[in-house]
Amino acid sequence: MSDQTTKIQPLGNRVLIRPLEEGTTRTSTGIYIPETAKEKPQTGEVIAIGDDEDIKVKVGQKVLFPKYTGTEIKFDGVDYLIMDAGDVLAILNE
Repeated sequence: MSDQTTKIQPLGNRVLIRPLEEGTTRTSTGIYIPETAKEKPQTGEVIAIGDDEDIKVKVGQKVLFPKYTGTEIKFDGVDYLIMDAGDVLAILNE
């Protein structure tokens, strides 16, 4: 975890997630897809967790979450999501 993200500490049963970009920016025929037409990411990396003992994810794990969940924030030019730990659907093991 970098020094910048330690400045954000979720409270209670919340987790801070950095969404991972998915897919390509071009179609197979070479047409560029604008940012506004891209699908929202559904995977991300856990950056920080709240102080609730029942949180099952750990910092550094890659997780799967619903498309339209959490609160989007931008901190030092990086996009993050803060969401309830219960909204995390699965841990991705690579």
